[in-house]
Amino acid sequence: MTEKKRILGIDFGAKRVGIAITDPLRIFAYALVTISNDNNFWKNFNQLFIDYDIETIILGYPLKENGNRSSSTELIEKFKEELEKTTKIPIILSDERYTSIIAKQQILESVKSKKKRQDKGLVDKNAAAVILKEYLDSIS
Repeated sequence: MTEKKRILGIDFGAKRVGIAITDPLRIFAYALVTISNDNNFWKNFNQLFIDYDIETIILGYPLKENGNRSSSTELIEKFKEELEKTTKIPIILSDERYTSIIAKQQILESVKSKKKRQDKGLVDKNAAAVILKEYLDSIS
């Protein structure tokens, strides 16, 4: 079986950006890293495209419980526009409702150290992995 290009999952936030990536066969979604959304963001983010052969980006799209746009929706749309300009890679928006809740539950079940569980970046990258896993499940 030949390796495919990877898919990148993003849980974008004003302070931190959670990143997840598939394995080369696109079977698993792995929480990869959390990047601070600061002056070094684009430098750190663009390094991912050097390190990994990325074909598609799945970007978490925040909606309210009723499916309407949330206060963060415009922020995500602006980020998506910037991504499209800088990466030239297809970007798919994916409903991210409940992904942080799912990520927190998974962390509670799998991370034994209370100190490690309090790392906010851990939730962000795991939420990105949930977004990516839900996408993989939808195409399989």
